[in-house]
Amino acid sequence: MSFLDKLATTRNLWLLFAATIVITFSFPMLAQMFALSFVDAVSDPAVTRQMIEGFSAEQRTAHAWITATVDVAYPLAYGGFFAASARCFFPNMSFLVWPGLIVIPVDCLEGLVQVLALIDVVDWVDAKALLTPLKFGLFYISFGITLVGWITWVYRRVTS
Repeated sequence: MSFLDKLATTRNLWLLFAATIVITFSFPMLAQMFALSFVDAVSDPAVTRQMIEGFSAEQRTAHAWITATVDVAYPLAYGGFFAASARCFFPNMSFLVWPGLIVIPVDCLEGLVQVLALIDVVDWVDAKALLTPLKFGLFYISFGITLVGWITWVYRRVTS
């Protein structure tokens, strides 16, 4: 049994789904707690730099820690959920797992770029012009595959 087959068990799918939901809802709470606007959704390097420059030292530190912890767990959860769902619902179409798997390192690499900028180590923010749209593209493709799989599964359960 492959790693993806193990990941695609019912128990693991529910665990990954729950982790994705919990982490998704943690971001607005963390943003409010630290009075932050996260730079994760911003692909324009100039806007990203402007946002970072507007943060206080405490906000930069908080954002860096959130990105290095919660925002690393997040792509592992949602990417794992998307890839495992694709594996579960489309076992004969293994190529459908790839967007869910590839989004994980892309999101983590984007996070690394952000952390390095937030802690003022190196400015690789120009990479966000590619990484952020790629992350969102892979996310939405994976989400669509997962949604079709789950809707098909529910439909079959209800109609049988």
